[in-house]
Amino acid sequence: MSERGNKKTMIGLVASDKMNKTVVVEVTRRTIHPMYHKYIKRRKRYHAHDEANDCHVGDRVLIEECRPMSARKHWRVKQILERAV
Repeated sequence: MSERGNKKTMIGLVASDKMNKTVVVEVTRRTIHPMYHKYIKRRKRYHAHDEANDCHVGDRVLIEECRPMSARKHWRVKQILERAV
């Protein structure tokens, strides 16, 4: 059995929308420090495909993994969860 239908998804904030049909989404996660056992924030930025140029800076979006669309773009905006004020 193959798991083709299961694609990775992440929720993040749009950090930049200056490119055409592309947004930069910043995903923040909390991990435990291996030595001090305190929670620390880690963040990573992903380039995601936005076909209709709907997303703007500050929007909370759901992105999903897709085929490589360019050298750095391997994610697609699936849904805008919350608009920026």
